[in-house]
Amino acid sequence: MSAEFNPQMIQVTGGATGFIPAPENKGKPITVIGTKAIRQTFDEKCLEQAMNSRGAPGVTDLVLNPDAHCGYGAPVGCVLVSPTHIYPGPVGVDIKCSMSLLQMDLPADAVVDRGVRRALINAILERTPTGAGRGQRSARKARKVSTVNGEKVLIEGASPVVCAALGIPQEWASRCEDAFHVGHDDTKDALGNRLAYLIAEGKIPNFEEKVIQLGSYGGGNHFGECEVVELVDNQRARRAAEVFGMKDNCVAFLSHCGSRGMGHRLASGQFRTLQEKFERWGIALPGQDKELVYAPLGTAEANDYLDDMAMGANFATVNHLLINALVLEAFQEVIPGVKGQLVYFISHNIARRERVNGEEAWVHRKGATRAFPAGHYSLIDTPYYETGHPILLPGNPQDGSVVMVADSGAEKSCYSVNHGAGRCKGRKAAIRELDQEKVDAGLAKHDILTNCRVYPKDEAPAAYKDFGEVLRSVEEAGLASPVAKLKARFVIKDAELGLRGAA
Repeated sequence: MSAEFNPQMIQVTGGATGFIPAPENKGKPITVIGTKAIRQTFDEKCLEQAMNSRGAPGVTDLVLNPDAHCGYGAPVGCVLVSPTHIYPGPVGVDIKCSMSLLQMDLPADAVVDRGVRRALINAILERTPTGAGRGQRSARKARKVSTVNGEKVLIEGASPVVCAALGIPQEWASRCEDAFHVGHDDTKDALGNRLAYLIAEGKIPNFEEKVIQLGSYGGGNHFGECEVVELVDNQRARRAAEVFGMKDNCVAFLSHCGSRGMGHRLASGQFRTLQEKFERWGIALPGQDKELVYAPLGTAEANDYLDDMAMGANFATVNHLLINALVLEAFQEVIPGVKGQLVYFISHNIARRERVNGEEAWVHRKGATRAFPAGHYSLIDTPYYETGHPILLPGNPQDGSVVMVADSGAEKSCYSVNHGAGRCKGRKAAIRELDQEKVDAGLAKHDILTNCRVYPKDEAPAAYKDFGEVLRSVEEAGLASPVAKLKARFVIKDAELGLRGAA
């Protein structure tokens, strides 16, 4: 590892805080969140990407969260702020990849029986396909989405019309970080015009095939997970849990997915377009990294990206809401009479317009989660103004996940926290190094069922950072406090057809 990109370059300011001087010491340093153990997980490529991103045109702030690791242009687990430029890389190709949590009134002992859990897994898979290219046709009880409704999803997000057409409870839209996104000029007409152009020009091939991925999980690290809620026993946490609608010792369902093939097509199209223009115009790339292309705000290129990002974000929002509606339907089929309410839907791959350092800027969160505490101006006229909104942090099935609420100290990280544990092993390394029997035995020891005959090694808990240390970093840095712990009872992941149906 070179001296230039070494964890020792981090200047420590507290037990879980530090900074890295900006390139050539020009401007605000990079904010680092993480204990000593976590700081050692930031490898050479991660730090190199952080420095390239901080030195990019128009960037005023960069934050490395505890889950940070090498990403697309910018590290996964970073926050990039610019009042003048928009960057596709620090959003990524899975636009608005997100978390959602569905709380049910079902007591925990209702899912103790393995037969019940297996029936629930099967009922969910009949409705919500898994896998990179799979859509409604591979799930016989999926909700059918027409091309016309697919276009409305992209333009309107979780509007009353869209929710009614897809059987999504309309009140769930109020439990979203953003129920819909508008175009570069703050209108949905801009999205309608942009979508019409993209379809007419053949820029979204196989549009119908992408539309029918609504209501489905993708591959990789996307998942659905049945949880048991354990509320933290203090007054603040109990008050927040009450506002969030969480129920102690009851069943909940946690989902992680994004905008599927539609978002990937929109994002990859933008990367190609901007990279071609950079090459044609001879514009220097930050750190000579073609994944750090950008567009100055107000240009046609920026407007096109903002419109495409908004459409991808709308698709991801409705995808999550539809998945939750289908999951609830599956639970009701197996256990009649179950009721469910969305706790929250929150993204971690998005750029949002917010106020930072007293001025309006675009806050790019790449594998980072919004963390607005009580009293934050953005929470005015929402149920969360007096508590802060729910933060959904997935760990891994064995160590569990958490629901948190932001503290006032989140200001130091541009009101953001990590989106999960973060990888400590690449996929190829995990497949090569981890023992399959140990991976499966770990889940069995914790009585966690899955839809996979063998659990994917590249998604095993050992492929991710120590979740306890990650959470300690968040709490010690004063960013957020826990409200509830989530204990996994079963997990749904992408698996080859021949490997499904574990006993």
